[in-house]
Amino acid sequence: MDTNSALIEIPIVTLLILIFLIAAVIIIFKSLKSIGPTEIGLVNKRFSFSKLTDDNPIAFNGEAGYQEQLLMPGLRFKLWPIFHIAKHPWVQVPAGEIGVVIAQVGKPLPMGAKSAIYKTEFGNFSHVKDFIIKGGQKGVQRPVLPPGSLLPIHPVGFLVITKKQVYGSSVAPEIRELAAKRGGSLTPEAFGLKPAQLDVVLIEPKHDETGKAIDVVGIVTVNDGDPLSSGDIASRLGAFDDISKLETSNTVSDMSLMETILGNKNTLHNNYQDFQSFIDNGGRIGLQHDPLLYGMYNLNPFLVNVEIAPMLVIEQGQVAVIKSYVGLPSQDTSGSDFKFGSIVRPGHRGIWREALRTGKYPLNSHCYKAEIVPTAILNLNWADASSQAHNLDQNLKQIVAKSREGFVFKIDLQVQIHIPDTQASKVISMVGSVRNLVNEVLQAAVGNHFRDKLQSMPAISFIEKRNEIQTVATTYIEAKLKDYNVETRGVYIQDVVLPEELVQVLTQREIANQEIQTYKKKEEAQQQRITTEKAKGTADMQAELAKSSVNVDIKKNEAAQVKIQAEAYQYKREAEGRGDSYYVSETGKAKGAEIEAVGLARAKAADELRKAVGEQGTTLVNVIDSVMKGDKKIMPDILVAGGGNGSGSLDGIAATLMKFLTAKVSTENKE
Repeated sequence: MDTNSALIEIPIVTLLILIFLIAAVIIIFKSLKSIGPTEIGLVNKRFSFSKLTDDNPIAFNGEAGYQEQLLMPGLRFKLWPIFHIAKHPWVQVPAGEIGVVIAQVGKPLPMGAKSAIYKTEFGNFSHVKDFIIKGGQKGVQRPVLPPGSLLPIHPVGFLVITKKQVYGSSVAPEIRELAAKRGGSLTPEAFGLKPAQLDVVLIEPKHDETGKAIDVVGIVTVNDGDPLSSGDIASRLGAFDDISKLETSNTVSDMSLMETILGNKNTLHNNYQDFQSFIDNGGRIGLQHDPLLYGMYNLNPFLVNVEIAPMLVIEQGQVAVIKSYVGLPSQDTSGSDFKFGSIVRPGHRGIWREALRTGKYPLNSHCYKAEIVPTAILNLNWADASSQAHNLDQNLKQIVAKSREGFVFKIDLQVQIHIPDTQASKVISMVGSVRNLVNEVLQAAVGNHFRDKLQSMPAISFIEKRNEIQTVATTYIEAKLKDYNVETRGVYIQDVVLPEELVQVLTQREIANQEIQTYKKKEEAQQQRITTEKAKGTADMQAELAKSSVNVDIKKNEAAQVKIQAEAYQYKREAEGRGDSYYVSETGKAKGAEIEAVGLARAKAADELRKAVGEQGTTLVNVIDSVMKGDKKIMPDILVAGGGNGSGSLDGIAATLMKFLTAKVSTENKE
């Protein structure tokens, strides 16, 4: 019996049973799905009498289409061909990355909204039914999946975009077509994102080309929320109502206001990571007032953009004058005498009257502009080399001027200035910046002064009167800068570059002067030589000269002695002669006067006596008076008596001789 005959002999019923069994095996085989440990099974129902409604691609009540219920890991059974099972991986977000969720189910977004409202009941989007029931909306979801997330998220209900992969199946035709062109896979670029935007935002110090660390902040721009108020350029939670309340107290200081402004409100929305809290607290679209500080942040790149900007760092010897573009309306505090703009309190638009001191400040550079003002003494050089400390004088060059004769001079100059920290705000309000002060004010004032001064005087006078010109320049520049509330600490002419032709003239003149001085020195040397030789000869003859000098002195002294003795003797003789004659003359005169006076007195007395007692009485009175005075001797001094033998003559001669001898002895004794 051949084969064909054998097949014909099989009963029809048996064949049908066999076919049924084979079909059952095939159906059972196709209905069983092994779901891996990190996989889910997406169920697609092919046949149903009910249809999906509300343009949602997921069936919650047995409608045909993608089913809400997912098959979890393991061996699962879904009757084939009614159900088709497609395996998808769990959503896995690597470390250092985030996952952005886009809902393909839920209610439509409100008009103008860029992201869907989020509720804590939504959890991590792993229960699509709860998301729909509790009011989830289609579109970009505000929270992101943090690094390390591993979730069984419905691949049709949600798309999850990570740096290297897009999880889920898009229901949008244009996205499906794009995926088809790329071999069925999607990348972040399909949704307008760059892979780098799906990294965790890390804010840390940057380094320049020299390796020096630079402090930075993150300036935030938000792409969703209500529009900004009219006139505002940035959103600050609560606006500046807190500043208004503080200002009602007259005791609040400007420093307290600045601390309030610099103290951000990022804790209210977990540094923009809880975007729903940001919206709930009044956050608005656009530039944000409060920047991000150092840290790692899970930020939705569809909603939050971060720009890395330098932090405001104020070194010692500096202050920062703040120009505010946000805040309350300007209220000028400078007074009516100040005509150079508004000086306001912190929290108002304008230039803050109080400058920031040394420190680091997380200031939003799009809302505030800080003008760094050096408060240390600044050295500004009008020369080829500029100061390495600040480079404010990099545009200052040597001052070029002409003298009255037309000689061209180049002058190296240094000016020292000081800006008081209490006047920094007014200085910036007047000139805009310290660089403007140097380039616009000082450069013109200093350059014009020296050009005018040099042009009005001869070149030689400028050189000779350098100190005087420097003093005058100091006074002039000091008065000029005082109008800008800037102090001048010194003006110094460091070098004067003379023209070549003048240098030659001055050099020749100096050479001639030096030759004259040389000749004078030679002449002085010859004179000194003569003096030296004379002194040497004198020194050599000093012993003999001293001896002869002593002999001369002795002879002079002897001659002087003889002369003095002769003069003394002559003087004595003359004195004696003049003395005796003078004595005799004067004595005679005195005696004569005495005798005359006595005689006159006696004559007058005698006349009176005569009138009283007569002639004889007068005679008797005179005799008695003479005897009483004792000047009349009654007895002789020498009595020589002889005998009676005729010796009377001899006795008289002897008496006369004795009287003579007595008178002579008396005269010698007087001498």
